[in-house]
Amino acid sequence: MLQTISLRDFVIVDQLELDFASGFTVLTGETGAGKSILLDALSLVLGERADSSQIREGSNRAEISALFRIDAELIQSFGQWLDAQGFPLEDNGQSLLLKRTIESNGRSRAFINGSVATLTQLREAGDQLVDIHGQHAHQLLLKGGAQRELLDRHTGLLPLATEVAQAFKTLNDSRRRLEQAENAGQDVERERERLQWQLEELSELAPQEGEWINIQSEHARLANGAKLIGGCQEAIDILSDADNSLASSLSKVCGNISALAEHDQALSGISESLESAQIQLDEAIHGLNRYLQKIDLDPARLEQVEERMQALHSASKKYRTEVEVLPTLLLETTERLEALTASQNMDALREKVKQEEAAYLKLAKQLSQKRSKAATDLGQLVTDAMQNLSMAGGRLEIALSPLQEGGSHGLEQIEFLVAGHVGSTPRSLAKVASGGELARISLAISVITSKASFTPTLIFDEVDAGIGGAVAETVGKLLHQLGQSHQILCVTHLPQVAAQGNHHLKVSKSQSGDKTVSQVQPLGRTERVEEVARMLGGATITDTTRRHARELLEQD
Repeated sequence: MLQTISLRDFVIVDQLELDFASGFTVLTGETGAGKSILLDALSLVLGERADSSQIREGSNRAEISALFRIDAELIQSFGQWLDAQGFPLEDNGQSLLLKRTIESNGRSRAFINGSVATLTQLREAGDQLVDIHGQHAHQLLLKGGAQRELLDRHTGLLPLATEVAQAFKTLNDSRRRLEQAENAGQDVERERERLQWQLEELSELAPQEGEWINIQSEHARLANGAKLIGGCQEAIDILSDADNSLASSLSKVCGNISALAEHDQALSGISESLESAQIQLDEAIHGLNRYLQKIDLDPARLEQVEERMQALHSASKKYRTEVEVLPTLLLETTERLEALTASQNMDALREKVKQEEAAYLKLAKQLSQKRSKAATDLGQLVTDAMQNLSMAGGRLEIALSPLQEGGSHGLEQIEFLVAGHVGSTPRSLAKVASGGELARISLAISVITSKASFTPTLIFDEVDAGIGGAVAETVGKLLHQLGQSHQILCVTHLPQVAAQGNHHLKVSKSQSGDKTVSQVQPLGRTERVEEVARMLGGATITDTTRRHARELLEQD
């Protein structure tokens, strides 16, 4: 669960560190006080896109940190995720620290347990820890895709739905290849013949990787054989064979200096250098002699090398490529011909499509069966909840309309249908529900689906908009009940909901010099009475509103 959130220079918050507890926590305050700022900050630390406008005016950087306490049942799986991502464990895996900084130049940085992280990694961590129901959640319900995802997510069908989508993509790719092969006709056959002829010619030539560099080097040696022999022999003559050769002269100098060094130690270093030079000269002479003994200047080999060079050069001109690229061209030609031949194997392609259609249908039918049961169960649960939200006799049905050929999302289209009262025919949610009804249905769905959620922290941001009176009290009780199994944070403007909280945080703003600053204060029993009274009566708080506020709080 969320344990602590810390903000520095974020929007109108100067500095804030706030601790949270388990159970149901409400956040209240006057309009514009900044109730949603905390949730915006939490969204950022969970991987939402940042904006430099979120930095408090006059500051260069905003910083948000969130410390989570990992529930016992999540420690092992979450620890494995951290290890796979390369992040260290904190407190034996019982704690997790997420951090986000935003610079005035628009750059932002993210951290998990002190190590740099990507936004994707933040979102992956956040998805396991927090589920946020925004104040516009009821608007998303009007979209078919959102309705389908909600049903799949609630019943744990998202992994199977992903498999179905992948199977459909694979099937579509194969269908497209088959269609292309059927439409290609003579053009593909001509291309296949061209590649076959090119492959035969290149295979006969058999160019090897690195061959061109090696053969150029060998040709240079063979073509300049006389020059190499003459030059080496001349060097040997000068160094050792001729009268007054360099070797004999150096030997004489070495002997003289060595003798003189016996009389003056200052010459010892010079003597040693000369001896080293003499050794190196001897090695060079021996090396030249060995080179002359081994050098092979076979004229027939020179002719073979020149013929090979000409063949490689001619092929490179013919195929309009560099000589060094010929081995790669041979490999690519082989692969292209194999692929083209395979693509023209109509029987194999048709069989592949048939097999992939069967695989897709198998998965899609499994998904349909599970969705059918899930739709019935979820529809009944939401229907039951609607009875307590001033929609007595109303019901929600989740229709699964078959698609003729199926699609990436399965074999059916999913649509939420609602009947507002007894005897009415369920119709599309978008066509039947009023704004207030839609908000209540959305809240019922949010609460019902959250009960089955493994996410430890659930956040509701003004999802109770558009309701009031006894319905608001019911909503508060629903969230209070949900708080027994989850950590619940709820931004609300309804006193009936606020009174049901186990904990109460009040958000307010004040002037600090010429700047507006937002503050958050945990409320005790007396302060809660005043805050709920304010929510009931507005600017003027009377004894009557205070008494009403106490009554609401005593119902908790």
